[in-house]
Amino acid sequence: MTIRVLIADDQMMVREGFSVLLNAMPDIEVAGEAVNGREAVDRVRELVPDVVLMDIRMPELNGIEATREIVAADAAAKVLVLTTFDLDEYVYQALRAGASGFLLKDASARQLADGVRVVASGEALLAPSVTKRLISEFSRLSEAPRLLPAGAQAAYGELTERETEVLVLIAQGLSNAEIAGRLVVAESTIKTHVSRILVKLGLRDRTQAAVFAYEARLVTPG
Repeated sequence: MTIRVLIADDQMMVREGFSVLLNAMPDIEVAGEAVNGREAVDRVRELVPDVVLMDIRMPELNGIEATREIVAADAAAKVLVLTTFDLDEYVYQALRAGASGFLLKDASARQLADGVRVVASGEALLAPSVTKRLISEFSRLSEAPRLLPAGAQAAYGELTERETEVLVLIAQGLSNAEIAGRLVVAESTIKTHVSRILVKLGLRDRTQAAVFAYEARLVTPG
């Protein structure tokens, strides 16, 4: 099936460049574009894309607020936030808003396409460089703000030892296939573990699971 993408960025060259790269992929189609956050919200409602590529700094409504509105209207919406090294402080805010993943704006064509595919499949996309800095930020804060319901913390004790192990690997940015390879089990087994983790903790997706692992201090800078 073709993955339909909406590109939200206030720079025309960026939108056109991403459109050319993604439309060249046999399984990806650019369904539309938006020049600001407000238009992105409206276009998502109109086009119902599979993935939204969302810039952070945009006029009228920034990418974080736009992501928050999109996810509030549709909990299944998948937003892939575009970030740069000098915008690390916004990554945390985007997690709070419900982003499904993060990608550096200087990503290659292959990385961009693969990122869209990963998020469309329902997995979290946390670029290793972004993940490492995010973990460091959580560790630096003496009292990290809580992004998740208190019930998730209370339910942590219900996880099995293997589920906790899988949760840590999710937080490190590994895909189901990579986790299966690390633990030497079938990928279908990992999918089952991930589903049970989300149900037990009452979480929406893998990205929230990663946030939980940071908040619970299950992951530390390495």
